[in-house]
Amino acid sequence: MLHSLIDIVIEASRLMLTDNFQITQKQGAANIVTSSDIAVQEFLRSRLGTLLPGSGFLCEEEDAHDLSHEYIWIIDPIDGTANYSRGIRECAICVGLKHNERMELAVVYLPRTDELFTAQRGKGAFLHHPKSDTGSGKPSMPIHVSERPFPDSIMCTALPVYYKEYAPVCADIIRDVFLQCNDIRRFGAAAPELCYLAMGRCELYFEYLLSPWDFAAASLILEEAGGILCDLEGQPLDYTKRSGVLAANNQENLNRLLAIVAEHR
Repeated sequence: MLHSLIDIVIEASRLMLTDNFQITQKQGAANIVTSSDIAVQEFLRSRLGTLLPGSGFLCEEEDAHDLSHEYIWIIDPIDGTANYSRGIRECAICVGLKHNERMELAVVYLPRTDELFTAQRGKGAFLHHPKSDTGSGKPSMPIHVSERPFPDSIMCTALPVYYKEYAPVCADIIRDVFLQCNDIRRFGAAAPELCYLAMGRCELYFEYLLSPWDFAAASLILEEAGGILCDLEGQPLDYTKRSGVLAANNQENLNRLLAIVAEHR
């Protein structure tokens, strides 16, 4: 099924690679949707419904929330829509398959960088380059988190653009982490950042509030690459609800990040 899912996501990405799209606001200028988001989501729902008959869907656009199934596809048609609309390369198609309470299968594809991340539970995480790979779906490189300690870590993060009332507490957390780690990055899309952590480009991750489609697929990729995730209280993530997300390359670094967050909440 993973190879079929990769093919479907690559095919869907062709709907993204256009300059001819329309932008509308969902809840103000900070929260937008493009015609490409809608086209990608409709394509994925059609093809994935055929791939796994009887499965449900939890998607970002158009209130596609059908959770009354054993298998649920969790889809963000374009994670980083603001980036996409402005020509910034960190934007991704995210598809994860949840079985009961666990993520079992995941693909995150950044068409503008040609980086496609995949994972199956218990089988590791991989980085593919579809435009240069010989044979769709063949893993080009297994990935793993880095071994860097907290003082040498880079944290990916963001201020809560949809929930700006939380900006002060987030700023305090980010400041304190910055004073203790190496540096901070903000790429503007959760799934690519979690995948960067999975392959060792960064070591820490903090977002105060995300929707499940932002983190579901990438969370399995990170776990299969040796990383760890939790909510802001240190509990396992719920893939059907909004949640804060903390992640790190090892338990020691996650515990230190959790402690900093706890000081400000």
